[in-house]
Amino acid sequence: MSEPMMPTTSFRLLHDAGACKERYRFLAKALGGIKAYGRDTPITLLQILDINGLDDALWALRACDDAEVFSRLLACDYAEHVLHLFEAQCPGDDRPHKTIEVARRYARGEATKEELAVARAAAWDAAWAAAWDAARDAAWDAAWDAAWYAADSAAGAAARDAAVAARSAAGDAARPAAWYAARSAARSAGAACAAAGAAERTWQEARLRELLERGRRWSVGAYENLRKLLVVGIERIFRLQNLFICCAVVGRA
Repeated sequence: MSEPMMPTTSFRLLHDAGACKERYRFLAKALGGIKAYGRDTPITLLQILDINGLDDALWALRACDDAEVFSRLLACDYAEHVLHLFEAQCPGDDRPHKTIEVARRYARGEATKEELAVARAAAWDAAWAAAWDAARDAAWDAAWDAAWYAADSAAGAAARDAAVAARSAAGDAARPAAWYAARSAARSAGAACAAAGAAERTWQEARLRELLERGRRWSVGAYENLRKLLVVGIERIFRLQNLFICCAVVGRA
């Protein structure tokens, strides 16, 4: 993800997006109440992550006006993190990898919808073929499931229009991989499965927090740079004003 940013939402946007009432009230209480905080006061995604946790933070992306690119690229990060599992089972099959690359380029405006559609179809073909392979171990499945859940949540946020959401670019990168995991036969339960899923979700939260912290530092730095530029600009205006006054006085003399 190249460009740091801090997506923001508000109580009004969360409400309009259909936020869960219980989690909405939980966030409101933690922030001192909607009336005191402000219905339209910006709420950063980092605040939601700290208060409500990963699931709610990913869901809240759909209620952020400025998060489409962030959402798409985040979903690609999540899918890519477990891509090595697919490639270990299907060596030489780089279709999901290429789909993630195209999805990233699409998010940045460097690829067309047509290119994305071709890559998506190839990734789905790979996923369908892999789904009929022999059963995978529980830990492998759990890691894939965790990646799917998070990537799918972020993908849904990348396109709030219901007609487009199911085929958002980020989802196109992540869902074929998820399908592969979900259709693996004879999935077994146990400690290995739970541990793998928990480990993947821990990484996902850490990755999201890293990006949001980077965005916050960038925002603070940008604000400070702007403040310095304004101070310098004002100082130069006063100097020019003083110069004009001096010239005027000399001219009258």
